Amino acid sequence: MRKANLALVLRALRADGPQSRARLARMTGLNKATMSSLVAELEQRRLVRLGAVVGGAIGRPGQLVELRPRTVCGIGLEANVDYAAVAVLDLSGDLVLHRRVPTDVVGLGAVAAVDLLAGLAAEARRTVEAMGGWVAGVTAAVPGLVDVDGGVVRFAPNLHWRDAPVVDQLSASLDLPAGRIAVDNDANLSAVAEHVTGVAAGATDLLYLTGEVGVGGGVIADGRLLRGATGFTGEVGHMPLDPAGADCGCGRTGCWETQVGLGALLRSVAEEDDPVRDPSLDLEKRLATIVGRARDGDQRTLAALERIGAALGVGASILVNILNPAAVVLGGYFAVLADWLIAPAERELTARVVATGAEQPATCRLLPSDLGFTAAVRGGAYAAMEHVLTDPTLAPVPAPGNRWELVPAQSTVDSRR
Repeated sequence: MRKANLALVLRALRADGPQSRARLARMTGLNKATMSSLVAELEQRRLVRLGAVVGGAIGRPGQLVELRPRTVCGIGLEANVDYAAVAVLDLSGDLVLHRRVPTDVVGLGAVAAVDLLAGLAAEARRTVEAMGGWVAGVTAAVPGLVDVDGGVVRFAPNLHWRDAPVVDQLSASLDLPAGRIAVDNDANLSAVAEHVTGVAAGATDLLYLTGEVGVGGGVIADGRLLRGATGFTGEVGHMPLDPAGADCGCGRTGCWETQVGLGALLRSVAEEDDPVRDPSLDLEKRLATIVGRARDGDQRTLAALERIGAALGVGASILVNILNPAAVVLGGYFAVLADWLIAPAERELTARVVATGAEQPATCRLLPSDLGFTAAVRGGAYAAMEHVLTDPTLAPVPAPGNRWELVPAQSTVDSRR
């Protein structure tokens, strides 16, 4: 019961911000004496701290209780076709560290790629511990079918991984209990990040589209991540929209991602020897080049973005008709090129979504993500934080004299391959 009450207080502070103990007691339905005891334990575990003193209209002034920054942290990892990444978030959701390493993840193979992720996680953990913090857990994001309970990536077509035991391998490398290490689909974790802190934060029903080499979908329904019967919800990039179309990495033909995935974009806007198609260059820099060409009125670039935007709208209309989300959040390169993709996509949505028009004026919104390519690693870090949000007693009580230093957030792109 005490663990549940501690978790209740933490979640209230995370959802609603700093509160007085009296206000927390009213919000949670707990009595004031119990609340004082709970806050004292959370403070001892360095999960909360006492902030400003505020006065009320009635009674004595109260001191605000707030989540303590840069102490308890979650680590998110991501493996994608041409990069690996790590992010660290603290309990209040602030970014402590972010690093992305451009590399040929496909060429590395699953074992070496997970070793790279383990190295990034170990480096991030050292950073957290150097400032006196504690790591609640680690969650890796991978684009593919993930057996979350088993900790295994069953099939990641664009990475060429099959039955990769990611959690076991990470556990062997990191000095953390296996129960605090997880792996999940990148779109699922991105949807979690968007739901918590993105442009559609708080929306109870949203769809996130990844916009990377693969196109995945993360679905939040009634405020919760939708997983489906076997946990493989969201493989929207493999909707067969053109049976006579291009070959897909999954072994089929005409999948949606062959029309709107990153590979389709790069082939459409440039010849093979163009720098924007060089996988050794950082993706965000290549996308910046495409943005520059679009702004300069390059006809090939503009025509390609018009076609891809329309194809994006056609596929999205199918999903909107099925799921009826309040918003479709466009991630990855979709967000970077939103100025040119959203207009043709919205035209297709208007033409194809049934629940539009005067009878339902509040239609689904297309929103470019403001989390950029950090959505999946942020979602992983949020998921890792769930361990302590569910059981705050996991957070250790620091030894006497242990100081918790604050350091600036770090964000880097490593150019080494």
